[in-house]
Amino acid sequence: MPEPIFQDIPDYKSKKGEDFMSDGQTQHFKAKLNAWKDQLINDAETTITHIQEDSSKVADINDRATLEEEFALELRTRDRERKLIGKIEKTLHLIELGDYGYCKTCGAEISLMRLEARPTADECIDCKTIAERKEV
Repeated sequence: MPEPIFQDIPDYKSKKGEDFMSDGQTQHFKAKLNAWKDQLINDAETTITHIQEDSSKVADINDRATLEEEFALELRTRDRERKLIGKIEKTLHLIELGDYGYCKTCGAEISLMRLEARPTADECIDCKTIAERKEV
């Protein structure tokens, strides 16, 4: 799978004395999230076209089985991405509400470095680590 297009957007450089989740920061993450969402939607449309064009009759039963397995894998990937689009939309909504960048568990600021790596993060690294330990 190709790298997300939001990786092409340079990381935000905080200005000295800048408040957390200033207008510049929120606009940066909004642009990053929208670019990622647009890429996922474009990938889904490409998959639909690819499946429609490549699903013509294949004479060999083994080739047909291989092709169907490839389609199934692609569709599973797109299903995961569909769920990710929902998470991106939820995150964009949090930006609009002014709640983006704060941990849903403890309310602390999520570091800009974490948000750059995972723009949909909704927990600080400490709360996420604790939650993951509980899952095991």
